[in-house]
Amino acid sequence: MKKPRSIDAYLRGLEPEQRRALEKLRKTIKSIVPDAEETISYNMPAFRLDGKVIAGFIAAKDHLSYFPFSGRTVTTLKADLTEFSTSSGTIRFSVDKPLPVSLLRKLIKTRVAESR
Repeated sequence: MKKPRSIDAYLRGLEPEQRRALEKLRKTIKSIVPDAEETISYNMPAFRLDGKVIAGFIAAKDHLSYFPFSGRTVTTLKADLTEFSTSSGTIRFSVDKPLPVSLLRKLIKTRVAESR
């Protein structure tokens, strides 16, 4: 996939199931932080608030990933993430098992607090 210029362009290049799942994630993120600016950061769809990137996502071959753009967020919420595969700055999930809205809200709230 070539470098996307917008979130819409990124999503257009995905398989339908992945696109639907990530469009829903995008909509949920916007509902949690309506003032966040949509952008592309590190070639992925992302959201910037007060000049700092606070969330991003990608589709991989076998999973979807959410990026809080902070390893500290993942560490802080480790107990809440036990149902998902994680690494230092990534939370992996599937089309069939998306991130719950309550968890997404917690991830974003934690990340915003860190960035301020």
